[in-house]
Amino acid sequence: MVVNVNTSGGKTVADELLTPRQVHAEYGFSLQTLANWRWCGTGPNYIKTSPGRGGRIKYRRSHIEAWLTAQTVTVGGNAA
Repeated sequence: MVVNVNTSGGKTVADELLTPRQVHAEYGFSLQTLANWRWCGTGPNYIKTSPGRGGRIKYRRSHIEAWLTAQTVTVGGNAA
């Protein structure tokens, strides 16, 4: 599924919604890791399309990419 999203520059871009299986296939995170991150409140933001345990989970591609970017570690500084 593709969702159109307005950017800060006023442009509209496609922001694909991915299932956990698609995230696994494209980024290599296991389904259990994704579930653990959701449970712990870590990992990329996600969308739950209905309440309860049967709710479908989707991830915006832009949220995954932003989360990955935020995980970047700069080397060579004053690492503790």
